[in-house]
Amino acid sequence: MLCDLPHCPMLSGYRIKVDFNLREVFGSSPPSLFVGRANYPRVRVCPAVPPLVGDTTLYDRPELWAEIPIEKILDFRLSLIHGQFVTDVRDPSSREANVLQEISLYEKSVELEVVFEKSPTPKVFFDDLTPPMGPSAPAKDVRICSTPKAPKIVESVYESNDLNASEAMRLLYEKGIAVSHIQKLLSAGALGIKRKLVPTRWAITAVDDSISKQLIEELKHFEILDHYRVFVLKEKKNLFMVILTPNSWRFEWGEAWFPQTTWNFGSEVCIETDWEDHKGRKTYASLGGCYYASRLATAEYLYKIGKQAGAIVWREIYPGFKIPIGVWFVREMLRKCFNQKFVEFNSLDEALEYLAGISNAGIQNWVKSSKLINFTRGQKTLWSFL
Repeated sequence: MLCDLPHCPMLSGYRIKVDFNLREVFGSSPPSLFVGRANYPRVRVCPAVPPLVGDTTLYDRPELWAEIPIEKILDFRLSLIHGQFVTDVRDPSSREANVLQEISLYEKSVELEVVFEKSPTPKVFFDDLTPPMGPSAPAKDVRICSTPKAPKIVESVYESNDLNASEAMRLLYEKGIAVSHIQKLLSAGALGIKRKLVPTRWAITAVDDSISKQLIEELKHFEILDHYRVFVLKEKKNLFMVILTPNSWRFEWGEAWFPQTTWNFGSEVCIETDWEDHKGRKTYASLGGCYYASRLATAEYLYKIGKQAGAIVWREIYPGFKIPIGVWFVREMLRKCFNQKFVEFNSLDEALEYLAGISNAGIQNWVKSSKLINFTRGQKTLWSFL
């Protein structure tokens, strides 16, 4: 929970469909796992399983959620029951770590049995980085009952002793392993040379950051886009706007939170942006994990079309969007956005004028907040002389 209220206003009208008298649960884990960060390096590690048997892959695969209503995502996410164990992240050979590592190898559901020390509590957890988490309870035992076949490349990377974590991530990504799967592998301590468990929050951002940086270094050698390209996506009380500019790589992520949304309880729209130039960044982004998730989706698109460009990526969050559901939402919505038809323009002003008819936050407010636009307008480029 985000607070200690006895009733969660974000879940008004929603009933968690879990039997809270359970002392053990047998079911098909998507697979799903969580590594906490509190009391680091001795942290909670949690395999998660719903009380049902079957194909539950969808329950923990954000890449499949773009077309699913948020209510439906909550429905299956909050049915996952987390068995809590405590272990030291520096000991990836502990029994609990071994269980997490084994289930992290698979793309399809794994049958698990978890025995609890006491019944699960009817508390759920929402976070700005991780997907919503269902009830949990201290556990005294977990057993893997049956497993599918793991992808060969995952087994190969897991068994490798000479691939560092960054190299492992890129190899898995190139072979088509889902970003969310790579994040689980990293979190479970299944990647790298000197392995250890990684809190899930950190693993999510680390994978988005590492893969996007590697893509960006390659696309810096691509031909520069020769026009302004605009993408727009309106989805689930959010608006995503992208302007690709005819420049060498540079990137901005911006968020406009309207009143009565997750992070804005005031009466005015709150706009924040952060950016990087061609050299990249050395400090953690002020807007957190969404910055890296959006940068990955953007780099993926440019890499796909074989072009280099500057990228201005803005998100408007409208009243009614009150539940933090994780950075997967930004990554997957932007992936969807880049699959939409785009509109071409000859100048930045034309692109902004087009978006002025779409933005509810006011395009001038965006421009005032945009560090990248001010930076770009202050530069003379080759295109200025054509």
